[in-house]
Amino acid sequence: MVATLGLVWGGTFMVQKLALNYLPPIWVAAARLGFAALITLAIWRLRSGHMFTTKETDWPRLLWVSLLSAAVPFMLLAWAQQYVSSAFTGVSMAAVALIVLPLAHFFVPGERMTLRRCLGFVIGFSGVVVLIGPAALASNGSLLEGWGRMACFAAATCYAVSSILMRRLPPLDPFGLSATTLIFGAALVIPLALIQSGPPPIPSTEGLVIVAILGLVPTAAAGLLRILVIRTAGPVFMSLTNYQVPLWSVIFGVTVMGEPLPGSLIWATLLILSGVALSQFGSMRKLFWGG
Repeated sequence: MVATLGLVWGGTFMVQKLALNYLPPIWVAAARLGFAALITLAIWRLRSGHMFTTKETDWPRLLWVSLLSAAVPFMLLAWAQQYVSSAFTGVSMAAVALIVLPLAHFFVPGERMTLRRCLGFVIGFSGVVVLIGPAALASNGSLLEGWGRMACFAAATCYAVSSILMRRLPPLDPFGLSATTLIFGAALVIPLALIQSGPPPIPSTEGLVIVAILGLVPTAAAGLLRILVIRTAGPVFMSLTNYQVPLWSVIFGVTVMGEPLPGSLIWATLLILSGVALSQFGSMRKLFWGG
């Protein structure tokens, strides 16, 4: 299941890049959220339809988790991919684990920044600097390419902040969390899409299939699969996806999309993954050796 998640999430940016040929960026995000929300809501209602499993509730925090884990990053990434490659987008997502480290130090009890984690953060951050620098990818000539790169890292920051907020939520149904995240996200993005771009253009059959795949596979199905992994193998095992997504995004970008593969992208990937590996060494040791 973890291997499937790495493959699916690594290919998400390629599929989203293709979807931009048929819909404006904000409608790509809106269609992805709306389609996935309908599917996940149906599954949640069939299971129980309950949200918080105790009397303790925190709807305001749940709203922020929803906006920062789906609505805002989906819009940022769809906009950014007009100007950056799918390989760049996928590698930039590996920075999520690095951004979480300093945030968890201050906001999550028991998650202190040790010397090893600090060193891993420095190594990984150096990879981010290489990645976002002007030599990271061959320029496509767009004046907004730099802003597209910044939008990718803003999306990674959203994912990191949402994961911290999620850790502080009261006990709740994981399927309800998945459904609510998508519903709140769709409730924000669809009206914004109507305001900014008007009614969506009707794409061709090929475009509809691509958008449906984007909503069904990497958004709805992968979200539910993530829940199954956490429930059966634990959250530590989920950290393995941090190493797969950048690699698959580069493979798909180069082989399918014909994107360039400069040396700086390879070095950035190695530095970021090395930093993540060093900072998560304790979790990896517990996973593989039980100590």
